Amino acid sequence: MKPSNLYAKLALRAIEERIESGRALKFEEYKEEIDDNKWIQEVEGLRAGAFVSLYKEGELRGCIGTVEPLEKHIGEEIIKNAMEAAFFDPRFLPVEKEELEQLTISVDILKQKEPVESIKELDPQKYGVVVEHEGRRGLLLPDLEGVDTPDKQLDIAAKKAGIMEGEKMSVYRFEVLRYK
Repeated sequence: MKPSNLYAKLALRAIEERIESGRALKFEEYKEEIDDNKWIQEVEGLRAGAFVSLYKEGELRGCIGTVEPLEKHIGEEIIKNAMEAAFFDPRFLPVEKEELEQLTISVDILKQKEPVESIKELDPQKYGVVVEHEGRRGLLLPDLEGVDTPDKQLDIAAKKAGIMEGEKMSVYRFEVLRYK
């Protein structure tokens, strides 16, 4: 399914380029395909963490992202994370050309994380969470199917980080801008 949003289109284009040519898409090249100077300026002026999630027939097919920005701007962040999600998510085999038409792509741009003092400050529909303990970190995006309580959200994030029940952990929340 072709995405309607330019951020999600960028992620798909990065995956297509890797499949077609075997190389990474350069944002400078992609700009030539886009006739929206305002969007290009927005992209080049924004640094943020981002997650790219791939779905096939409603099931997760890949998801990789960054909590903090690692690239020059959000366009390069999305390109890198789209390729990681499609080809290097250790939970899945690499995406094949035949699957492209079946993929649904979601791009989450992360807003600044903020510390949480009480579980009452969490809302799994509105906020994602980051949990940390002794250098281990787990993240869970907001508004995920089946994650409907803060306790469940924290439990899943802690398990992802390898944090055992009862271990003291730092908790942060963040909002996302989600594009499909």
